[in-house]
Amino acid sequence: MQNDGKSAFRPYVDALLDELETQSDRAVLRYFDHDVTGRTLRTAIFRYARALEVLGIGRGSLVALFAPNCPDALAIRYAANLLGSATMFVPALANAERRAALLTRVQPTLIVAFPETLHHIPVALESHVLFVGVGPVSSRLDRLAQAQSDLPLRTQLSADDLAVVVSSGGTTGVPKCSRRSFAAYSAMVCGPNDMDRRQLINGPLAYLSQVLVDTTLIGGGTVVLKRRYDPAATLATIESERITDVLLVEPQLFETMDHPDVGRRDLSSLRSIAHVGGSAPAVLRQRAIARLGPVLTHLYGASETGVVSMLPPSTYEANPELLACAGPVRPGVEVRLRRADGTLAHAGQCGNIEVKSAAVADGYYHQPVEEAQKFQDGWCLTGDVGFIDEAANLHVLGRAADVAEIDGLTIGPTQIEDVLCRLPDVRYAVALAANNSASEHGWNALIETWLAGQADLARCKHRLEIALGPLVASRIRIVVVDRVPLTEQGKPDRGAIGMIIQGDSQQRHAIRPSVIDLGAERRPDSRRNASANATRPAP
Repeated sequence: MQNDGKSAFRPYVDALLDELETQSDRAVLRYFDHDVTGRTLRTAIFRYARALEVLGIGRGSLVALFAPNCPDALAIRYAANLLGSATMFVPALANAERRAALLTRVQPTLIVAFPETLHHIPVALESHVLFVGVGPVSSRLDRLAQAQSDLPLRTQLSADDLAVVVSSGGTTGVPKCSRRSFAAYSAMVCGPNDMDRRQLINGPLAYLSQVLVDTTLIGGGTVVLKRRYDPAATLATIESERITDVLLVEPQLFETMDHPDVGRRDLSSLRSIAHVGGSAPAVLRQRAIARLGPVLTHLYGASETGVVSMLPPSTYEANPELLACAGPVRPGVEVRLRRADGTLAHAGQCGNIEVKSAAVADGYYHQPVEEAQKFQDGWCLTGDVGFIDEAANLHVLGRAADVAEIDGLTIGPTQIEDVLCRLPDVRYAVALAANNSASEHGWNALIETWLAGQADLARCKHRLEIALGPLVASRIRIVVVDRVPLTEQGKPDRGAIGMIIQGDSQQRHAIRPSVIDLGAERRPDSRRNASANATRPAP
């Protein structure tokens, strides 16, 4: 327990170490089908902490990890935080230039790499790099740790010290990195005990997975670590490990539910499949529930905000119509919606979503300009558009750039995706704003079909016209793809999608059967409202 002179707080690392001591002989991690007990993980944390201390790591340092999902990565992260150092799991961005630019901006004191991540280290790097499981002995952090004492250490940190730097998804460029103090992060991950929880972690630790690991371990549960997501492996692990909770990014959820093994696996242990990364069309949520059971938990939030709202199974079971929303705002979270004229929206009115809570990040790391734009007077400006209905449920329509007011209605990508996914030949759809002129807004919609390349585009056009009106339908261009490209986090890759659209535009006459531009014949003028200010959303 530390007291910074202002308020007392319990660092999350203290809570974690205390729980690991309580769970000394119990498996707290499962990795490659082997158990890691609380005693084993606790011992590793203390040894790594002493090794890092020898290297000069402490308050004011930043340890960045290019790490797979493994116990050593977690132990090193906890050890650095124990010393008062900040930590960051670096995302495995496919673009080498973006990885280098990210590290140049973050400027870590120490980088730790593993055999699986060596290729992610930029060639020209000024930071000190150490390795686990590979390299000469003089550069092996794990070898240095093995020579250290495993006697307990006390935390050496203050509430206001920087604790974690968390990357955004980076779907549009070099990721932004939000920062949280030890006080803020401890409030975020310390919750009630849940010893029955068996949390599957198969997504990169750079994102929400790290929060779920900490919450589970501090709550006395067990974390099952898998290196990566695979739909068949996910279903098999749920069965064999009796998983109760799993997190999937939206495209992964729908890939998993469509896998043929769904009907062959025992999924009865599941309490919750939480999905993030998009609003998710109601029809796909309905399909997921029909195939996986009433275990779907829709979360809305971001790396900057934490979880803002939640739609748990108990809520939508009582009222299936709620599957079109993001659920009620969580206790302790404030949400307001700002209209184009700067005023705040009332119930049913659309506006830009702003969030305030203890889970909101303190700002961006080494990005003062972006921080000033995103974080204002304790509020985080999400960049998303939505509304709150009369029952106090939050509805998220999408990013402001993807949402527009047309003919008196506010149209977002989820509404377009829902119409398309209700067609019998469409398995999955993603809609994004097109490169718009100043006078009108349009969308590009990528669709995956059940049978490769086979889609009734005339039916697509007709359904869009019925549901959204001819004016909206005329501004939607559909491109059929075998697979929607995804980022390493599993979200739709906006950059790659843009390249598909660009290539398709250049070849559209040659591949006309696979693309339909619903506005080719007539494009009526309409005022675009970038802030998505309207009285009511489209039904």
